[in-house]
Amino acid sequence: MSDIVNAAVEKLSEKIGSFSSTAKFVIEDEGSIMIDDSGVRAGDDAADVTLTASRETFEGILDGSVNPTTAFMSGKLKLDGDMSVAMQLGQALS
Repeated sequence: MSDIVNAAVEKLSEKIGSFSSTAKFVIEDEGSIMIDDSGVRAGDDAADVTLTASRETFEGILDGSVNPTTAFMSGKLKLDGDMSVAMQLGQALS
């Protein structure tokens, strides 16, 4: 896994801990991160929702400089799966 994914796992673990559904963040050209009831880890398993973004967009979401809803509406964040799970994840990140 890339250093970007490893750093993101650490940062997301601080923010979220565990999550009642399953979500996957795909960071383009870097790798993917799973978030579920076991916590946050690097991985590429099936998920209720998959969110895909560039490294820059993902880092902005993590540090609060990019609003996830705005990123989605502008096409910088792609969503595949259950929108309600994505909304739960957005609340957990704030």
